[in-house]
Amino acid sequence: MSEFFSKKYASLEPYTPGEQPRDMQYIKLNTNESPFPPSEKASRYAYEEAKKLNLYSDPESKVLTEKMAAYYGLEANQVLMTNGSDEILNFAFMAFCDDEHPAAFANITYGFYPVFAEIDKVPYVEIPLNEDFTINVDDYIGINKTIFIANPNAPTSIALPISEIRRIIESNPNNIVVIDEAYVDFGAESCVPLVNEYKNLLVTQTFSKSRSLAGGRLGMGFACKELIQDLNTIKYSTNPYNVNRMTGAAGIGALEDDEYTKANIKTIMENRAWTMEELKKLGFTMPDSMTNFIFAKHEKIDGGEIYQKLREKGILVRHFTKPLICQYNRITVGTKEQMEALINALREITEVSL
Repeated sequence: MSEFFSKKYASLEPYTPGEQPRDMQYIKLNTNESPFPPSEKASRYAYEEAKKLNLYSDPESKVLTEKMAAYYGLEANQVLMTNGSDEILNFAFMAFCDDEHPAAFANITYGFYPVFAEIDKVPYVEIPLNEDFTINVDDYIGINKTIFIANPNAPTSIALPISEIRRIIESNPNNIVVIDEAYVDFGAESCVPLVNEYKNLLVTQTFSKSRSLAGGRLGMGFACKELIQDLNTIKYSTNPYNVNRMTGAAGIGALEDDEYTKANIKTIMENRAWTMEELKKLGFTMPDSMTNFIFAKHEKIDGGEIYQKLREKGILVRHFTKPLICQYNRITVGTKEQMEALINALREITEVSL
């Protein structure tokens, strides 16, 4: 830290992304990317737009926004496209949180929430999960705070039913409820249709997972038009050309190639089910996943030891040091071949360690 760094950020602990090592070739199951490439149409559209990079992108992302709205049966003024879902989450902290509207989120959830709160100088509370890592909905009823819920939650992989989310929204009518649906396509039910019912609901999603565009950085938010106007005020005050030409074009291609996306989701869910059964045979336990990852611990072997031994065998998973979850590893669901390699490596590890 330099002598010039503002003291207002002296205590800031930045978000730690999943490692991207270059020392060797790894089977990469640590950052919840899709194992499949973008659709050919998405890649082709992005390539064509690359020829126009001398020109600014459309600040409204008009064509993409209209296609995204049509996909969910909404109006274009109910959608905002952003530079990854991280951007719209940060916009939400900026627009809807302050001293009178503190933030609230789970103590085990997406690690960026406390970072956004800290950097935006927003007071916040972390609400403990139940022992089984489920959200206790009653803890969110009528709390009069801006609520952020990852659904399904990360890294636990557990989803709340919409009926429970309705309870939270309806009991906090004077505060925004943000439902972060980064992983919703892998088995959970989306709250996007509810934006026509509730003026205090913002739903965020991303193209990074199911649509194979993690490197493109494309996210979006859905809400009533008044909330989208609020978020656009923040956007046009910070980064008006937030979605670049190539990413916007790739997003259009991905939406037009929805069958490709759905086929990949189906394969990932099948691979997830197979991997969970094989992990159980090796002595692992895990919540029932509604995501493209599995949150697993072994009954007898330390989670950190498993992470390190997998790494030595050329397989990366995500390990967390937080005491409540340090025995768990988050395993991205990849191709069948990748999951077979994972299981073979874990079989060797468990045989040697037990």
